Amino acid sequence: MKLLVAVKRVIDYNVKARVKPDGSGVDLANVKMAMNPFDEIAVEEAIRLKEKGTATEIVAVSIGPAQASETIRTALAMGADRGILIKHEGTVEPLAVAKLLKAVVEAEKPGLVILGKQAIDDDSNQTGQMLAALLGWPQGTFASKLAIEGEQALVTREVDGGLQTVKLKMPAIVTTDLRLNEPRYASLPNIMKAKKKPIDEKSPADFGVDVSPRLKVVKTSEPAGRKGGVKVASVDELLDKLRNEAGVL
Repeated sequence: MKLLVAVKRVIDYNVKARVKPDGSGVDLANVKMAMNPFDEIAVEEAIRLKEKGTATEIVAVSIGPAQASETIRTALAMGADRGILIKHEGTVEPLAVAKLLKAVVEAEKPGLVILGKQAIDDDSNQTGQMLAALLGWPQGTFASKLAIEGEQALVTREVDGGLQTVKLKMPAIVTTDLRLNEPRYASLPNIMKAKKKPIDEKSPADFGVDVSPRLKVVKTSEPAGRKGGVKVASVDELLDKLRNEAGVL
């Protein structure tokens, strides 16, 4: 079975994002970039399935500028077999990403597509669901456990009430949550081997997909600083402040 894993290049999660002075967006100049953490989990899960003998090939796909090839190389160093880079400068919205991934899926014909549940830059949490809708495939979102049994996938999902297990008939879409696994670090030999693994470069035009933005960013601003807390002498005083000052009761 072939696995398709989508990976995105985002600001490293250890870096504090800075808003541009004109409020038009986030400043990416001279900022450390890395693979989206949820996508790292997706790559790790794909590698584990291959190590179990469930999968035979892992294809990593990324959509973005030329530098996104570095993100694919990271996936290749972890254990993916080859990559596909769909080059595009600028923002690609979730629906456009889903359409591009649909075209890649139709060309590659994987048995399972694994994505991070969301990217830490826009937090949209939409691409996996949109891709499943476009393909008409079953989907298991927010996966904290994944097991393959023959032609079916058992996905344990994290929901508000606890855990829910769904059985999907493959091919299917799975989006990963934090507790699914702990991604490995790429070893130096594997990093060197990754340099020789193939990355096929495409463009949105090759798939006939229009990636023009449908949304307009009106303003980007940093969140307001948190105010200092206040100590209260009694429960009655706390209730009074919640009721009369905060207005939450």
